[in-house]
Amino acid sequence: MVFVKAQKSKAYFKRFQVKFKRRREGKTDYRARIRLINQDKNKYNTPKYRFSNKDVTAQIISASIAGDLVLASAYSHELPRYGLQVGLTNYAAAYCTGLLLARRVLKTLEMDGEYEGNVEATGEDYSVEPTESRRPFRALLDVGLLRTTTGNRIFGALKGALDGGLDIPHSDKRFAGFSKDGKQLDAEVHRKYIYGGHVSAYMGMLMEDEPEKYQSNFSQYIEKGVEADSLEEMYKKVHAAIRADPLPKKVEKQPPKEHKRYNLKKLTYEERKAKLIERLNALNSAAVDDDDEDED
Repeated sequence: MVFVKAQKSKAYFKRFQVKFKRRREGKTDYRARIRLINQDKNKYNTPKYRFSNKDVTAQIISASIAGDLVLASAYSHELPRYGLQVGLTNYAAAYCTGLLLARRVLKTLEMDGEYEGNVEATGEDYSVEPTESRRPFRALLDVGLLRTTTGNRIFGALKGALDGGLDIPHSDKRFAGFSKDGKQLDAEVHRKYIYGGHVSAYMGMLMEDEPEKYQSNFSQYIEKGVEADSLEEMYKKVHAAIRADPLPKKVEKQPPKEHKRYNLKKLTYEERKAKLIERLNALNSAAVDDDDEDED
């Protein structure tokens, strides 16, 4: 008889612990998160802010015992308010979202006057310098489970936040335009990505080589009247509009619609009592009428 060893006994399954829900869903890397928010004992409960971005959603979040607290957030679906109607998920839109987040949080903390950041995006690496009165707002980049490849959109949002005036420890090795062979950042290439130059070049190539594919891929651009040559000027206007008014716009919520009821409304005690009295009065009046008819 062959002896078979039980690899997972009953004791194993009794001690088995299920992983956290967001880890099972593949949303949170808790190994990286605990190292990101870990603090010394003498700085207990001091907010440690981080900058996170997912699908052009940028947030400034601090971790506390009660849970995460969101100080400010910016989304790419807000960009049409500033003049960017199309292409809300590319590198240039991610830059605009990061810039919007930086200006918004500094405006909220009344630091936008001291730290204007890099007003004109040149593509070169930029780090904010502290002033005499207040230190710059410091945040940490939280990439989550995203792959940190060179030219990823998250680094476009990071560049926008840096140019907006936030102090974020970083390296220029992952910005679009960094050469692995030359080991330096090509500012011209990076500037082209910030102002949508790569999209403009692709639009021009499709217009010449494959007009049908251009009609299908850039149908929204054609509908809005956005041309390849006007992209850079459009993004410059968007950057200026963001700096002029970065605060979120309050949207008035419409009252909820009244749903049709398919069951009877529950009556209160007073309503049931009044309804019973009404029925009794109706029965009494009907009985009196019958008696009158019999007498006649």
